[in-house]
Amino acid sequence: MNFSELLSLTLMLVQLWPCSPSMQNHLPQNTHQPFTAVRRVRRGWMWAPLFATEEQTSVVPIYVGQLQSNLDKQDGNLKYALTGEGAGNIFIIDENNGTIYVTQKLDREKKPFYTLRAQAINRSTQLPVEPDSEVIIKVRDVNDHEPQFLDGPYMATVPEMSPEGTSVIQVTATDGDDPSYGNSARLLYSLIQGQPYFSVEPKTGVIRMASQMDRETKDQYLVIIQAKDMVGQAGAFSATATVTINLSDINDNPPKFQQRLYYMAVSEESPVGTTVGKVFAEDSDIGDNAAMNYSIEGDSSDVFDIITNNETQEGIILLKKRVDYESKRRYSIGAKVVNRYIDDRFLKEEPFEDKTVVKINVEDADEPPVFTMENYVMEIAEGAISGSLVGVVTARDPDDDNSPVRYSIVHGMHLKRLFSINEHNGTIITTKPLDREVASWHNITVTATETRNPEKISEANVHIQVLDINDHAPEFPKYYETFVCENAVSGQLIQSISAVDQDDSAEGHHFYFSLAQEVTNNSLFTVKDNQDNTAGIFTAKSGFRRQEQIFFYLPILIQDNGTPPLTSTNTLTVTVCDCDTKVNTFYCRYGAFMYSMGLSTEALVAVLACILILLVSFLAILAIRQQRKKSPFSEKMEEFRENIVRYDDEGGGEQDTEAFDISALRTRTVIRTHKPRKKVTAEIHSLYRQSLQVGPDSTTFRQFISEKLEEANVDPSVPPYDSLQTYAFEGTGSLAGSLSSLDSNLSDADQSYDYLKDWGPHFKNLAGMYASHRTVVD
Repeated sequence: MNFSELLSLTLMLVQLWPCSPSMQNHLPQNTHQPFTAVRRVRRGWMWAPLFATEEQTSVVPIYVGQLQSNLDKQDGNLKYALTGEGAGNIFIIDENNGTIYVTQKLDREKKPFYTLRAQAINRSTQLPVEPDSEVIIKVRDVNDHEPQFLDGPYMATVPEMSPEGTSVIQVTATDGDDPSYGNSARLLYSLIQGQPYFSVEPKTGVIRMASQMDRETKDQYLVIIQAKDMVGQAGAFSATATVTINLSDINDNPPKFQQRLYYMAVSEESPVGTTVGKVFAEDSDIGDNAAMNYSIEGDSSDVFDIITNNETQEGIILLKKRVDYESKRRYSIGAKVVNRYIDDRFLKEEPFEDKTVVKINVEDADEPPVFTMENYVMEIAEGAISGSLVGVVTARDPDDDNSPVRYSIVHGMHLKRLFSINEHNGTIITTKPLDREVASWHNITVTATETRNPEKISEANVHIQVLDINDHAPEFPKYYETFVCENAVSGQLIQSISAVDQDDSAEGHHFYFSLAQEVTNNSLFTVKDNQDNTAGIFTAKSGFRRQEQIFFYLPILIQDNGTPPLTSTNTLTVTVCDCDTKVNTFYCRYGAFMYSMGLSTEALVAVLACILILLVSFLAILAIRQQRKKSPFSEKMEEFRENIVRYDDEGGGEQDTEAFDISALRTRTVIRTHKPRKKVTAEIHSLYRQSLQVGPDSTTFRQFISEKLEEANVDPSVPPYDSLQTYAFEGTGSLAGSLSSLDSNLSDADQSYDYLKDWGPHFKNLAGMYASHRTVVD
């Protein structure tokens, strides 16, 4: 067996290792077993488990334990040495006997054990007599930490009226001491505040209900829990935590009306939906548990209604039907309130509803007249003479049956023209005959007004139906174009006809078709009634000739089944066509038109050709005239545009012929060419002299004005108004004299511009320019 195996043995020796009395005083007080050591029979180390108690301080080192080798003969030949964590400063060893002491205060929570190595060395050879052995010194815990509630303060909620033993919340405290040694970390929970409503389990910290509690009595409790270490023994540390416990609401209270009897009033003028009053029931619960529904019991539920205001939990009584003071002046209704959400656990105790009585008085008011009906339906036959009776409306004053009422018709002047009403008795009559085919219904509004109070007015609707009489004979629904071929055979169907009638028929329309009596015997066509409101037109002979007769006119009688029956004669025009079997409708219309005009085809072609030639000639003449109007006017506009000549130099007036090209005024056609700007500065004196040669009396200007006048007189495209053109001149011959600066060359050299130097620095450049100009002239 090697040395490391020896250390793992758990054999406990009964031999006590001797120690001094002073060392025994430092042993743990709660340790009842003596130190034991692992002993090896042959070579090896022997020592008891090594423990050092934390928080112990002393002037002298404190005994921890003793190491001893089997080779130690107690002759002083061996010495002991200790190395590793804390060796030499925290832990020291007596080299003679292997006793270990602790010299400093230890904290188990910071370091629970120390690992060192022990050596047994021969003093003579200074060589180890045993292999190094690992020594572990454990720090033994003492109760130096208070319990702590890390999650406090606590909040909890539990339903009210919960049974005893209901778990509310669990609180947990922690202790920094060693839970594996002693009772330092063993906690015990107790209740300091909260009896007799709550209890706490000592070991787990679970808070439970100790009795049933009503939220409406008290809805919040403050509980104080204490945690004590050392299992609550004397000298133990403790800590407390507060737990706020709220009771949540359950529906354990029924609603209760504040009053057993309510009094309200409503005016008979109030419209449907008017709020009559409010009732209120109290409920000690909150939230949805206090939600309630109101209802009305008894026979008054058809006159009044009640709804619930979900925000205020009030019952609002509404008028469901108009009330009448003269008919009934007082109502007594029963109102009922019931919780909307009911907890079945409490139904056996009492019903979750309440009832009250509401007495409502009807207040009298000056009401408008009341018609016996809101809507009247009347009938009258069409064609009835003016003044015929239509019907009677009746209204009365509900406040006084003897109070007179005036009637009138409103809503449309055209209705007043058709009907009138007697303002005293409400009799409606016609003012002119009515035609059902124009309007089968008439809707009028009749008002009734109190005579003593004209502001009180009521209205009623009167619907008048105009009854039909058989006053319209049947007729063709459209114009029929009927054609027959020249080679048609006898009995051939050439047209199907029908009829319409504007009148109504209760049994449905039925029409009868036949030929007029005067043409029945000698007609070339026959009519066959199909008995379904249609008839067929057939040929009565074979072969027709257009040259003899192109149109045939058939008078057809149509009779209805009204009472009395009415008959009308409708003419059917039959056109003969030059065709074989199939009728060409367009060709037949064309032939009929030509026949009616008395023209042949050749004549019609000639007429059309003449019309076409005249149209082409007219268009050609119009185009020529437009071209003639356009050309002179365009030339004129072009000439006007060319007369605008822009140049940027200052000229010498009208006699300055170099700066302005006078030829632009002498010709009609001006070619637009770019003329470079002339530099007038170098030729100013010569241009001035040339400008003196042209004046207002010049032959050139007189000739130009004469030419323009002649053009305006002979040109037909010019506007029909005179154009006045003014040509003014300056310089020689002008009454105003010359305004040109070019005329100042005679005195320019003599003029002095020295005064410009006195105007200040702003005119310095200008003074310099005129000074240099004078020098050049000089």
